[in-house]
Amino acid sequence: MQMKRKPKFGQNFLVDDAARHAIVDALGDISKRTVIEIGPGHGAITEILAGRCRRLIALELDRALAAELTFRFRGQPQVQIIEGDILKADLRALVPESETADVIGNLPYYITSEILLQLFAAGSAGLIDRAVLMMQREVADRVSAAPGVRDYGLLSATAQMNADVDSLFTLPPAAFSPPPDVYSTVLRLQFAPRFAELGVDAAGFNNFLKQCFAQKRKTLQNNLRAAGYSVEELSAAWPASMPAQARAESLALEPMAELYRTLLRTGVLPSGAVTAQ
Repeated sequence: MQMKRKPKFGQNFLVDDAARHAIVDALGDISKRTVIEIGPGHGAITEILAGRCRRLIALELDRALAAELTFRFRGQPQVQIIEGDILKADLRALVPESETADVIGNLPYYITSEILLQLFAAGSAGLIDRAVLMMQREVADRVSAAPGVRDYGLLSATAQMNADVDSLFTLPPAAFSPPPDVYSTVLRLQFAPRFAELGVDAAGFNNFLKQCFAQKRKTLQNNLRAAGYSVEELSAAWPASMPAQARAESLALEPMAELYRTLLRTGVLPSGAVTAQ
């Protein structure tokens, strides 16, 4: 029996029993943890979490589903169902003071990147410690890609500046109802921001990465020239170990940070941001 779907929410409900247990297992011991679940749907994962964690906060955008879950878990005080949008949620208000939370969820395909960016910000703020997230396989491949491979890009670099990323397993469309047109991959992110380690400020370096990856087919020098740097400025700051015709997707984060720090010391960093996909 297929579950009803409201396409505007991108809903594909997990129905594979082994998969839902494996996803929760990937969080580890949560008996003393607060867990935030994104998009609980009909509660396939919520049901397991409720019996394992100290406190569960489930954020559900669909009003009917939120009401269904509120009724279902009405006798379990450790479970809080909130009707709301994760992109508008104040995670600081949800996480107990002086604690961190874990996050779990099946991310809607059409806003996966936006949710990830919000979680990276929360990780940098010390609000969340780890996350187990299911997303479209192609997006997961980009998040976990290493420098030098085709899928490596801005999302990869941003993710890996903020977390250690492990790709756990992939589920076929048949694991969901209704079946989506894509495969889904489960990632585990252990939030460990690298900004202090690499000697860069988060806001400035994030903007610099957008400039570096603005046009995937262009060399790093050409992207930075388009962002407002002169040939002379780049030549003076260019690390000796970095090939002159290197593309951003071929470089690890360390030399990118070195170039950023040198440009910052010379005072030539443009302040304008660019939009990158």
